[in-house]
Formats: sequence, C-alpha cells, structure tokens
Amino acid sequence: MKPRLNYAKAAPGLYEAMDALDTYLAACGLDERLLHLVRLRASQINGCAYCLDMHWKDLRALGETEQRLYSLDAWRETPFYSEKERAALGWTEAVTLVANGHVPDEVHAAAREQLNEKELSNLTLAIATINAWNRLSIAARLTPGGYQPAAPAGA
Repeated sequence: MKPRLNYAKAAPGLYEAMDALDTYLAACGLDERLLHLVRLRASQINGCAYCLDMHWKDLRALGETEQRLYSLDAWRETPFYSEKERAALGWTEAVTLVANGHVPDEVHAAAREQLNEKELSNLTLAIATINAWNRLSIAARLTPGGYQPAAPAGA
C-alpha cells in the first residue's frame, strides 16, 4: 500500500497534540508494559498494521515474552496474564468496541477490582489515544516495518 497522507507536512500540530497525550501517559504511573499491552490489543482489534508493528517491538524491547505476545488475541483462554492485565484487557476491548453495547457494568466492575479510579481514568485515556492513533495510521496508510523502539530506561 502507498501512504496517502503526510500529517507531519500537512498538519504538524496533529503530531504535537497526540504526542502530548503520550507524554502525559508515560508519566501517569501506569506500568509501561501494561500500556503497551493494551495498545497492542486495541491495535489488533482495529487492524492497524503500523501500530501492531510498533507496540509488538516496544514490548519485546521491554523483555515481553513471545508466548504472551502470540496469545494476546486469546488472552481469556490462557494463564499468561495477571488479574490486573486481564481487567485492563477487558476494559480495552469494551472501550475500543464501545459502539457494540457501550461499556458493560460487569467489565467496569472487574476493572475496578484491579485498578483504582486514577489508574482506570488513565487507562481509559490510553485506550482512547491508541484508538485515535490507529485511526490516523489506518487513514494515512502508514507503512509498517520501519519502526525501531527506543532503548528501555536504564539500558
């Protein structure tokens, strides 16, 4: 596929606005692996090849196992994720698929068992942000494959 939009050239403020959200999220207190895990899951749901490539690489750079990455699409049927991750993944799916029945009370209850209100608020922003990135990337037909993750902190 050929890219069809160049946001950096046409509307440079777009990246600045989106980067401001990611900067906030990086400092919000949520675990970096958890953030990338939900970004990867939302990107799977949305079919965003560019973001799948990016967050898979980010997670591998953080030491994530291939087993957990390969099983993410079937996280409910595997023992590889913590209860907090399961709650976050359930919340991610419900918020990403909000048009399919909104966010059910039982999904909220499960998330609140594992996440306090601040964490759930920040997680919701992270999900909204990756959904926006997915839509921007898909609409522009960004080409996956060239992304290289930054070295993990302390490396």
